[in-house]
Amino acid sequence: MIHPEPKRRRGGALGRLGGVLLLVGVLVGVAAIPTGTLVLAGTKWADKQKDELPTQLLTPSSAQVTRVYANDGKTLITTFYDEDRHDVALGQIATVMQNAMVAAEDVRFFEHGGVDVKGVARALVNDARAGTAEQGASTLTMQYVRNVLKEDPSLTAAERAAATEDTPARKLKEISYAIALEQKLSKQQILQNYLNIVYFGDGAYGIEAASRRIFGTTPAKLDLAQAALIAGIAQSPDAYNPVGTGSQTKAKARQEYVLSAMEKAGMITAAQHKAATAEKLKYSGKTQPNGCVAAAGKANGWGFFCDYVQRWWDTQTQFGATSTERDAALRRGGYTIVTTLDPAVQKQASEQARSVYGLNSSKVAPIAAVEAGTGKVLALAINRKYSTAKGTENTVNPLISGSSGVTGYPYGSTFKMFTMLAALEAGMPLNSGFDSPAKYQSQYPASGAGTCNGYYCPGNSNPSWMDGYRTMWNAFGRSVNTYFVHLEEQVGSAAAVAMAKKLGISFAAKSDADMAANSADQWGSFTLGVIDTTPLEMAAAYAAVASEGTYCSPLPVNSITGPDGTKVSLPSNCKQVLDPEVARAATDAARCPVGQQSTYGKCDGGTATSVNSIFGGRPVAGKTGSTEDNTTESFVGFTRKAVVAGIAADPKSSSNKVGSAIQAQVIVAVAKTLRTASGDDYDDFTAPGTQIAFGG
Repeated sequence: MIHPEPKRRRGGALGRLGGVLLLVGVLVGVAAIPTGTLVLAGTKWADKQKDELPTQLLTPSSAQVTRVYANDGKTLITTFYDEDRHDVALGQIATVMQNAMVAAEDVRFFEHGGVDVKGVARALVNDARAGTAEQGASTLTMQYVRNVLKEDPSLTAAERAAATEDTPARKLKEISYAIALEQKLSKQQILQNYLNIVYFGDGAYGIEAASRRIFGTTPAKLDLAQAALIAGIAQSPDAYNPVGTGSQTKAKARQEYVLSAMEKAGMITAAQHKAATAEKLKYSGKTQPNGCVAAAGKANGWGFFCDYVQRWWDTQTQFGATSTERDAALRRGGYTIVTTLDPAVQKQASEQARSVYGLNSSKVAPIAAVEAGTGKVLALAINRKYSTAKGTENTVNPLISGSSGVTGYPYGSTFKMFTMLAALEAGMPLNSGFDSPAKYQSQYPASGAGTCNGYYCPGNSNPSWMDGYRTMWNAFGRSVNTYFVHLEEQVGSAAAVAMAKKLGISFAAKSDADMAANSADQWGSFTLGVIDTTPLEMAAAYAAVASEGTYCSPLPVNSITGPDGTKVSLPSNCKQVLDPEVARAATDAARCPVGQQSTYGKCDGGTATSVNSIFGGRPVAGKTGSTEDNTTESFVGFTRKAVVAGIAADPKSSSNKVGSAIQAQVIVAVAKTLRTASGDDYDDFTAPGTQIAFGG
């Protein structure tokens, strides 16, 4: 039964107003009333008619569930909520559910104008004599008013408490609002809003959550038996919800009450009543995940990606002036967030991280994958479970993306990329050649280990293979330390530091930030990767090279939609920071480490030649990194489409060695993840021109 909208009569609201005021006057004259409470309440109520109807009653601002999806927009990662509620349109709610709620709570809903005067009169007389408010006289419209006011986050706690206060004054305020509301909204709008805001017990707010939690379905698919049971819960949610703390026996009794009321009102037939009563109901009792610890994809570490999304959200000022406000918006705003998480890439990255170190290892192998040219984060994986439980295998620390308390790990010779870019940008061509001895006394003053005559004095880790006359091509391919410290001298270490900053390296550790700010021009060891950074920062930095000079700060979301369907504008995260020719030249040199050949045939050996076989000769580039004493081993690989960075490290101590042998495993782990992230479409890298390759 779908009820038509009743015709609004001119002066109807005034007539109802007069009727209720007359009712108050009659009640005041009742001899048995021992108090003047109703006189005061009636006066306040009459005065309230002069005030404007609160806007929250027209557009209620109830808390909504925010849903977070993978990049397909369908695979749910998790939800965030203070209250499990998701508003739906009346057209998405089965007609039997609409009718059941009317029958259960206010069978004359489509006939009255917001107040059932006879019911209110009876209730107010009883209230005045007993000194308490009678709930049974409330119409559905009045109940809606009460629910909105007690849920409204814009009101104070005291104002929300007053919305359920057991006093005649509160009842009269509900009456005034109900009468005015029915002049503003249609019956269908009021019913829709009521169904979306009412509490159904067991943490289910609104009909969508109730349908999902109790029967594992949507409001549109509810049948008569299910609808009648849910409608019966509203009177006493804690007692009647069959999957919460309530009783299934009581829930069935309430279902029978609702079905009887529906039959009496002509909404269903006796046969339908009988069939619904006999239907054996199956209860779901399934709650939604709430937050990142409860995120899906536990085996593949989706919680770490979820955590990054949440921390990114908390930096976005469009969701609030403070992080507290932004977090509240996430938990109450009803947003739909489609992230950049690629489940296939995440699965591969997680498996590869665990192939380097097991879950219970004290050492970690974090891996980050981003899309070149957009900064979209495809995966964040590590050999850990995202959990607050005790044990080495569990953590909620952002070991892949970093935070104020997690500054990352020294990335070793992958930082030679920044020195090479600075040199190319300064006009030095790829064939810039120097003699690279086994040990090189630089111009940078230094003391302690690794110095010669008071100057920084680095050496090559494999002299027989690294020493000799080198250019950027084969010095990058063979990772020749002494060549790059000399190159750093030529261009200036401050220029290398500035290049790293331009490509998103944050210098998160205070000691690194101080050095960059005060002594960048004397930082001889910078090119060898002595500062802390994270896989995510390194992937984004190398992505600027892969995309021919466009740096994009990491972005974990594809789209954000508000509860009303409005798209939220995302911040601009990309800008051109390198001349395309500089990026192309650096990419050409980065073909050497992975066992491929540069445009002009200048590669003659690499430190990660296994990558070429993993890619079957498809275009790929990258750079390995080792720190002193092999405390970390890293690799960053890239194609035109994607970039992946990984590292082996001990997160608790920078002095604990991972050993040189682990580098081969890190290279394979990163390369296999990159292969998955790059898919089947491979564009070749653009060749650099002869000018930047050879000068002239």
